[in-house]
Amino acid sequence: MEPIKALNYRYSTKEFDQTRKLSEEDLQTIKKLLQLSPSSVNVQPWHFIVATTEEGKKRVASAAQGDFSFNEPKILDASAVVVFSTKTDISDDFLLHITDQEDQDGRFAEDQHKKGTHAARQMFVDLHKYDFKDLQHWSEKQVYLNLGSFLLGVAELGIDAVPMEGLDMKALDTEFNLREKGFTSCVVVSLGYRASTDFNAPLPKSRLNKAEIIEQV
Repeated sequence: MEPIKALNYRYSTKEFDQTRKLSEEDLQTIKKLLQLSPSSVNVQPWHFIVATTEEGKKRVASAAQGDFSFNEPKILDASAVVVFSTKTDISDDFLLHITDQEDQDGRFAEDQHKKGTHAARQMFVDLHKYDFKDLQHWSEKQVYLNLGSFLLGVAELGIDAVPMEGLDMKALDTEFNLREKGFTSCVVVSLGYRASTDFNAPLPKSRLNKAEIIEQV
């Protein structure tokens, strides 16, 4: 599927067909989409939980109670659910870990290139940590970069999705011990196939006019 066709195909799925499940091949591709996303200076400040079992989805749905109960069916009826979480801090050790991985993957022809890359990445992280004082907000921006490419990627596969922020993120963090691991959840995406009764499926897509939002110079 071409990108524009995929973007026209996708929408926020409100009701999933419980009888249709993602294939194991698609699940592996979904994991690659999460892994291969771009991020600023390749900092990759994220962690993902992919729930495919009924028990796993129930654990995610523990965050869809009370005021957020309207999202519970979208979690339980989906074929798979992905929890996107972001780092609460970015340590020097983590930055060295990224650079070592890049080295293993053959990105540096010379050792000085490795040192330079690490120094540049550390400069940007320190800028947001100490000067702008918005490190976690900046980290979450990287997670949303991942989310954007992820939604396009699954649409290319013909898989329906709905991203959700209307959840008790603290409950989600507690359920999966995310804060103890140095992360906090920020968005959840349910995946599967639209039900024939989904009211949102046949509605036309609506966006602001190109002339209003795009200026060509």
